[in-house]
Amino acid sequence: MTDEPPCSDDFLRELLSSVRTIALVGASADAGRPSFRVMRYLQTAGYRVIPVNPTLAGGEILSEAVFPDLSSIVEPVDMVDIFRRSEFAGAVSDAAVVIGAKAVWMQLGVRDDDAAERARRAGLKIVMNRCPKIEIERLTRQTI
Repeated sequence: MTDEPPCSDDFLRELLSSVRTIALVGASADAGRPSFRVMRYLQTAGYRVIPVNPTLAGGEILSEAVFPDLSSIVEPVDMVDIFRRSEFAGAVSDAAVVIGAKAVWMQLGVRDDDAAERARRAGLKIVMNRCPKIEIERLTRQTI
C-alpha cells in the first residue's frame, strides 16, 4: 500500500459543495453503528442520503428507502460513500462508475488503490481513508 494521496482542503471543499445526493453503501439501521451516525449527520447537513444494503433492502433507514445495490437506485447519485471493507471497495467503486456518479468516497480504513485509479480514469473524484462527517466538521469548524 502506498502513502495516502493528498487531498487538499480546497479539493474536499469543492467536492463536498458539488454533491447533493450521496449513496451510502453499507448503511446500517443500528443507531450505534458509524454508518448510521454518518448518514444522519449528512442528512442534517443538507445532503440527500440513499442507504444501500442488500440485507435491509425494501426497508427504511432514517426515512429513506434502502436499496440492495447501486444499480437499483433510479435517480442520479453524485457521490458514493463506501462503508464496506477494502476488499469490497473495488466492486462498489466500479458500480459507481457505471451509474455515473461524480465521486467515490472510501471511509476511514477503506482503501483500494487499483479501484481508485480505475475510477479516476473514468473521471470520478476519489477520496480514500477519510470520513465526510469528520471532514465537514473540520472544514467548517461546526458540529451538527
